[in-house]
Amino acid sequence: MLLTQQHYTIVAMATLSHTSSLLFFARLSGLAVAVLVVFWALAFKSSFLSPSLSQQDLIYAVLHPLLMVIGFILLSGEAILVHRWLPGSRGLKKLVHLWLQGVALSCGIFGIWTKFQGNDGIVANFFSLHSWMGLVCVSLFGAQWLIGFMNFWHRGEVRTVRIRILPWHVFLGLYTYALAIATAETGLLEKLTFLQTKRNLPRHSTESMVVNSLGLGLALLSGFVILAAVSPKYHTIQNKLLYSDTKCLSS
Repeated sequence: MLLTQQHYTIVAMATLSHTSSLLFFARLSGLAVAVLVVFWALAFKSSFLSPSLSQQDLIYAVLHPLLMVIGFILLSGEAILVHRWLPGSRGLKKLVHLWLQGVALSCGIFGIWTKFQGNDGIVANFFSLHSWMGLVCVSLFGAQWLIGFMNFWHRGEVRTVRIRILPWHVFLGLYTYALAIATAETGLLEKLTFLQTKRNLPRHSTESMVVNSLGLGLALLSGFVILAAVSPKYHTIQNKLLYSDTKCLSS
C-alpha cells in the first residue's frame, strides 16, 4: 500500500508538471503567433491590397488574417485548454469553453464576411483550396458548437446519449482545430506565392521571414495544444491508481 501511494504521488506530480509545461509552451507559441500576425498586418499593409483600392478595402483585407488567426485559431485553442487549467466545477469549465468557442466562431464568420466585401466579387475570393477549406472549417465548427450546446450545456439529451457523443465531440473538436491550422497554412503559402511571383517579393526579405515564422509558429502551437488536450489528466490517473489500490487490498 505504501509503495502504491508513493507511486501515485510521483505519477501525479509528473502529470501536473507535464501539463504545466505544455500549457506554458502553448501560450508562448500563441503569443508569438499573435505578435507576428499583428506585425505582418500593420507593417506590410501594402502587401494586402494594391494602392489603387480604397482604404476601406484595405481594412477588410487586414482584418481577415487578424480575425482568423487571433480570433478564430487562438481563441478556439484556448477553449480546448480550458479543461486543463481552469479551476472550479465542471459546469464552470463547460460554460467558459462554450463562450470562448462561441466568440471564436463569431470571429471566424466575421473573418469570412470580410472577404465578401472586396470589389472583385464573391466568386473571385473563393476559388482556391484555402478558401474552400476555410468555408468547410467554419461550417464544421458551427455545427460542432451547436451540437455541443444542445447535448452538453442545454442538457436536451439523456446522459447515455451524451456519453456516446462525447468521444466524437472531442475528436471533431480536435479535427476542426487541426483543419483551421492547415487552412491558415495554405493561406500563408498562397499569399506568399502571390507576393513573390506577382510583386517580385524577394525570398529572403523581411516580410518573407515574418510569414514563414508565422507558419512555423502555428505548427508549433497546434502541436502543443493537441498534445495537452490528449495527454492523461491528473484526476484520471488518480482514479486509476485508487482503483488499483482497492483491487490490491481486496485480493
